[in-house]
Amino acid sequence: MRIDQYVPGFMKHDAIGNHSLQIRSLLRGRGIESDIYSESIDPRVASEARSYHEARPQPGDVVIYHSSTHSGIAEWLTEHAARGVTVVSDYHNITPSSYFRRWEPAAAESMDLARSEFEAMAPIVGLAMADSQFNEKDLVAAGYARTATAHLLVDLEEYHRAPDGRTLDRLRRQKERGGANWLFVGRIAPNKCQHDIIGAFAAYRRFFDPLARLTLVGGATAVRYLRALEQLAESLELGDSVTIADAVPFPDLLAHFSAADVFVCLSEHEGFCVPVLEAMELGIPVVAFDAAAVPETLAGSGVLLPNKDPWVVANAVAGLLADADRRMQLVAAARERARELSLPVTSAAFLRILTGWLAEAGHR
Repeated sequence: MRIDQYVPGFMKHDAIGNHSLQIRSLLRGRGIESDIYSESIDPRVASEARSYHEARPQPGDVVIYHSSTHSGIAEWLTEHAARGVTVVSDYHNITPSSYFRRWEPAAAESMDLARSEFEAMAPIVGLAMADSQFNEKDLVAAGYARTATAHLLVDLEEYHRAPDGRTLDRLRRQKERGGANWLFVGRIAPNKCQHDIIGAFAAYRRFFDPLARLTLVGGATAVRYLRALEQLAESLELGDSVTIADAVPFPDLLAHFSAADVFVCLSEHEGFCVPVLEAMELGIPVVAFDAAAVPETLAGSGVLLPNKDPWVVANAVAGLLADADRRMQLVAAARERARELSLPVTSAAFLRILTGWLAEAGHR
């Protein structure tokens, strides 16, 4: 038996890509042949995956499809399922197209197609796993018969590597001038609501900390939205206190975490939110909007807000940063929660779910 994985887009430093690499390692460690196939492969990780057009799944093989976006792989696997290939889905959430329709109509159309593919695959999937209970509800609503929650496999030990020295020195020099450092990590996208973070940050600077700085790290998937964010920061006269960075190399990302005083997440739609977990592991207190899977990931170890009014967010951050005891309690709770989501724990759970179902289904 083989268990191969199919990923619509296989990218370097991508949560789903890293997750699939961890799964491959787990399977090969148990003596199971396993490769990764993709429709689009980042040249920087070309040695780790092959085009799905090269794949030749045979009756009796098991394939894991990482469902997250529109891909020709979905229809291709449906055809192979009819020939005896067993399909397992690993669902990573599909962003509702309504968030993108105003900014990137083509992206919105792609998300609608992804949703249609997701629903169409339900009858041919034997086991459907989800990153979170929030995502699992999507599976149930779409008619997937056998579902389970299996959290993303994230190697948190990687986040304890040395940060980039030059970047860290630069950020430390900024901190020496005074003021708190706000950080959010995530692609620039309407569902992640960076505009709300900028608005709250402006209120925070006005009422609490005029020297504060905000850094938004993540590549842009909606260029028009990015331009709107830049215009918003300019209209609020925030000057160089707001930095909208592109996707940065991993050591630079670690430097930004090292220099952060608070991680602020006001996203409205997250299927898991790996950056929140990263902040938890690294001891950065989290202030977040109570929405989607974020409360589940935090599990009480951060400050959850019922709304995103700029004053509410600014006041919550100010209160947290002024209360050392509360901050230490939340950081300790977050690190304990991160241990619950550490790679040894999540890997064991993933294998237990997958192998248990395979045994029930008669795969040896």
